[in-house]
Amino acid sequence: MISVFEKKGESNNLSLERMLHLLKGFGFSRVEAEVYVYLAKKGPTKAKDLKIELRMTKQQLYPALKDLKKKRVVNSRPERDTLLWVVTLEELLNRYVKTNLEQAESLQETKEELLANWRNMDKQYNA
Repeated sequence: MISVFEKKGESNNLSLERMLHLLKGFGFSRVEAEVYVYLAKKGPTKAKDLKIELRMTKQQLYPALKDLKKKRVVNSRPERDTLLWVVTLEELLNRYVKTNLEQAESLQETKEELLANWRNMDKQYNA
């Protein structure tokens, strides 16, 4: 796949690569990340236009859109040509932060129990 993003200047490519890397850290595939960035920057777009602009096949684009919808990142309005848009980057970051804070709090709450279990395992292995 040749991305439309490759047409940009070198400094833009660095920023784009950093953003794609960030999104991959959120669990996005490379295709999902490119779709997200394009829709976030360009705004609501028809699926057929997105396929053309990103130079993707249907086999690449539609599974990525399906997964992004499951992640509640892409929204669509059924029309003759489906119109797609995404949540803002700020909303996406807020969700990620909230999820990670909840996971950290849960880990903190069980930390002592986990450490006690770990110490008991030491006794079993050293016996």
